[in-house]
Amino acid sequence: MKKTFLTAEWRKLIIANYAIDPQLLVRHLPPHTELDLWNGTCYVSLIGFMFQNTRIKGIQVPFHVNFEEVNLRFYVKYLDNGLYKRGVVFIKEIVPKPAITLIANVLYGEHYATRPMQHTLEQQENELKVEYRWQEKSWYHLRVLTSATSHPIAEGSEAEFITEHYWGYTKRNGYKTSAYQVEHPRWEVYPVKEYAISADFQALYGPEFVVLNTASPLSVFLAEGSPILIKEGDYLKS
Repeated sequence: MKKTFLTAEWRKLIIANYAIDPQLLVRHLPPHTELDLWNGTCYVSLIGFMFQNTRIKGIQVPFHVNFEEVNLRFYVKYLDNGLYKRGVVFIKEIVPKPAITLIANVLYGEHYATRPMQHTLEQQENELKVEYRWQEKSWYHLRVLTSATSHPIAEGSEAEFITEHYWGYTKRNGYKTSAYQVEHPRWEVYPVKEYAISADFQALYGPEFVVLNTASPLSVFLAEGSPILIKEGDYLKS
């Protein structure tokens, strides 16, 4: 059994989901994994959320306990002894804390970057406003206005597909992939009334993602999130 590497809470996750040509993801696909589609559609998701109560091997790092993250990810699966382990691959993860970037990039081979970030969480009687902002030359934002009451995720839904991936896969080189397990309970989501997205996907994530600059997301939802834990990583077997 792998030991727990990190515990935290992931809260108020804005998740914007786009359809994309699978061929645009080929160079990012980790060895031994394959794309995981939902109803024949290949998805990428732009996600902003709060890290809270973060501990690395049980220890809180000063000034690195509560912070924002914004990432772009896509969905894959790995066949292990006849069973698929469904997971995600991160194109890039943006946080405001340099120690998180250093640890994730060195130990897990992830693609973290440290940038100035801000957030807004406003709860009113019947509505909830959540916004994440980050700076990469220009300031970008991911914002939703939702109902104040969350609901369970429906079985077989798109939201279930997006949220029920419990592995992180990272391409280390042309033949090696590292993997780590994420554990959390099933989430609830808030109905979204309005959303706004400002991001230059080409500048942030590479030329193949320029198509997202003019695309509308297939869906946008806000997940409440939960406590999570991340296990220590290992390498996949071919």
